[in-house]
Amino acid sequence: MFNIGDKIVYPMHGAGVIEGIEEREILGEKRKYYIMRMPIGDMRVMIPVDNIEEIGIREIIGNEEFEKVLTILKGDKTKMPQNWNRRYRINMEKIKSGDIFEIAAVVRNLMLRDAEKTLSTGERKMLNNAKQMLVSEIVLAVDSNQEETEKLIDRTVNCI
Repeated sequence: MFNIGDKIVYPMHGAGVIEGIEEREILGEKRKYYIMRMPIGDMRVMIPVDNIEEIGIREIIGNEEFEKVLTILKGDKTKMPQNWNRRYRINMEKIKSGDIFEIAAVVRNLMLRDAEKTLSTGERKMLNNAKQMLVSEIVLAVDSNQEETEKLIDRTVNCI
């Protein structure tokens, strides 16, 4: 169980801070929800308390994990299928996992691929979404802001 003020990650959405725990009636059913505010886009999300394990909610990374994320971003591109459809599915599975290290690898691979040759529209959207998830967690983990964090990722992947 998380508490107000805890920083958590909601897979496929990004990281945020729990602002409250409220009981709401939706479709005739009363349930408790975490009210999470996301730092990017200033969006609020309601997460059912009794579904957090199934959804894959987890605490944000600490300094040690942050250093590992930077190491992954600095790394070489992973060998991926040439077929964009297969590559897209593999990357989507990694993003859906909610694992920051997998997401960092997707961001790195897509950024390096984009530097070599232009990404398809689908892969560009995937890169933007994965990068936003990565940025939202790093912003909270190291108490940074969105712009600084995006620049850090760009410099670290070395695509600028």
